[in-house]
Amino acid sequence: MIYYRLLAIFHYVVGGLTAFFACFPLIHLTIGLAMVFGGFPGNQPPPPQFVGWLFIILGGGFFIVGQTLAICIIIAGRFLARRKHYLFVFVVACCECLFMPFGTILGVFTIILLSRESAKSAFD
Repeated sequence: MIYYRLLAIFHYVVGGLTAFFACFPLIHLTIGLAMVFGGFPGNQPPPPQFVGWLFIILGGGFFIVGQTLAICIIIAGRFLARRKHYLFVFVVACCECLFMPFGTILGVFTIILLSRESAKSAFD
């Protein structure tokens, strides 16, 4: 059906947007590296090293989690187009609902489509 194809395309778009926005924590990672290795100009004393490491760990962690989610969204779009792995697509659609506004809209429409009996039989 056309609904599966449209949802698959929208999953690709939202996956790309998620991958783009997941790159923003790299700014924090860079600031943390500058704090740890003393890359700030000026005569002011550097902040404590644990603050820099906190920026590095959190920035790197959020980057990795965001990129992983983006990859899962794109894979879910592919599985949706092929009508395979119903549970994986359903779980990713539930996780997408956390990211407003596009993820929420796409997640809700995907859950609604997957809740139909015809969709359950199409995935078998």
